[in-house]
Amino acid sequence: MQHNALASVDNYSSSAAYAWQSHYPAGIKWDAAIPAAPVYKILDDAAAAYPARPAINCEGEHMTYAELGNLVNRIACGLQNLGVTKGIKVGLFLPNTPYTVAFYYGILKAGGTVVNYNPLYVERELIHQIEDSETDYLVTTDNPALFNKADHVLNNSRLKGLILCPVPGDKAAIPDSGSYIRYESLSRNDGKVAPLAINPHEDIAVLQYTGGTTGSPKGAMLTHANLYANMWQIMLWHKPLAVPGQERIVCVLPLFHVFAMTVVMNMSIQLGMEIIIVPKFVPTEMINLLKLKQPTFFPAVPAIYNALTAHPASADLDLSHVKFCLSGGAPLPGGVKKAFEERTGAKVGEGYGLTEASPVVTCNPIAGKIKVGSIGMPIPGTLVEIISIEDGKTTVPVGEHGEVCISGPQVMKGYYNKPEDTASTIRNGRLHTGDVGYIDSEGYVHLVDRLKDLIIVRGYNVYPTQVEEAISMHPSVQECIVAGVPDEERGETVWAWIKPKDGQPLTEQEVQNFLQDKISPIEIPRKVIIRDTPLPKTAVGKLSRKLLLEEAGLRTTS
Repeated sequence: MQHNALASVDNYSSSAAYAWQSHYPAGIKWDAAIPAAPVYKILDDAAAAYPARPAINCEGEHMTYAELGNLVNRIACGLQNLGVTKGIKVGLFLPNTPYTVAFYYGILKAGGTVVNYNPLYVERELIHQIEDSETDYLVTTDNPALFNKADHVLNNSRLKGLILCPVPGDKAAIPDSGSYIRYESLSRNDGKVAPLAINPHEDIAVLQYTGGTTGSPKGAMLTHANLYANMWQIMLWHKPLAVPGQERIVCVLPLFHVFAMTVVMNMSIQLGMEIIIVPKFVPTEMINLLKLKQPTFFPAVPAIYNALTAHPASADLDLSHVKFCLSGGAPLPGGVKKAFEERTGAKVGEGYGLTEASPVVTCNPIAGKIKVGSIGMPIPGTLVEIISIEDGKTTVPVGEHGEVCISGPQVMKGYYNKPEDTASTIRNGRLHTGDVGYIDSEGYVHLVDRLKDLIIVRGYNVYPTQVEEAISMHPSVQECIVAGVPDEERGETVWAWIKPKDGQPLTEQEVQNFLQDKISPIEIPRKVIIRDTPLPKTAVGKLSRKLLLEEAGLRTTS
């Protein structure tokens, strides 16, 4: 089956609707038909097309596509022997390892649903997600740090068993019980998987929990069709530069996160790329790896590009061979983009996505015009509308601010067991993102801020991201977060938290003076807090306004 985003949307009348079409990258059709298929077909096709090609390269461990395909079949068979089939949920509680890739496809091929778990979660968070998602099995390692948490959860939740993968280093004391399933025994079989009829549009491939930055995490039901579509859309977007079977991509983003799952794993495997897995981001090690492995694609979050640029060891880092660096997960400050490109010779373009859209929605052209500060154009098969914040229904003119709304085959089925949340998020066939933005005359989408992060000072709207962008222009600023803090006189007032670059002290007055000719007086922070320690970040390295406010004992009025 194939899907066209336009077929499901008949109420779009804004002149910006098709603005991107006349500026679309050469050789790519925005209204391309997007196929639907089981997600495991991605690996099956790659194993058939590139059997001898390196699929995974992780700390000296190598695996070809044929070897990965065979391993996935054995894992799928072993899982089916455990009783995993359609409707059964298996959690991945793993760092970036080859096991993560193999079990992801193995679970899907067995007919099960993948539930991704952050390995930094504490027991309470794990138990909550396991109960909410109704996860039956959890895949983890025999390392004590992960096993001990997983073991506690096994004994205090609905979990039926742990599947334990061996990793180098310290070993946990594993009880001799049927609830503890060794990877070696699970995968010891002939790899003959019992065929299952997958309905791509109905069957849930992945239950992906939202980041919880604006409330408690919710499980987004991503169907096989959703994920296969988003992989296909991103593959089409990369086609001008990506040569199938000849590329290498760095996987430093955590694979439990939807950005890495789709862009680094699914899309890369479809194109027969060699995936260079990095278990943990350490700037010096990352710089050495980039020099040694010579990747051709390097997706990351802005914090990673920023950390690499700021590190002295990157002074001679030449990344001119990298075809494209895709930045996502957080707004990319223009200063970070410029500094990284000047330092390395690479080209960085920003994209945009969210869990509920599998996740990619827009991207700057990888072989075309990149607009600084823009999240790019809608990828093939995706319709982006800017809807009035006042009535939630009317599309607004070009250049006018409104809520970014999305239609397309990658939009989730809904939130798991949360029909009210689903109904409030998907309305009139549109996914309401909660992001404020606009579309320019060339069809490029620009984000302004989160609706919930909007700061209202004396009735005027202040967008923290715009203030952060202005602060980031100061040459001594390493990173910053801006937020609204309740104020009796103003309603809210603007505060900024700044981590300066090492050896470059800053003062509140210096920052405020610097901003005088860059933003309006009402946007200039009334209070600037200079920190010696890094600002709090999420597990994927995204600066977290929520964590910062919790840490500071503050709250916003939104």
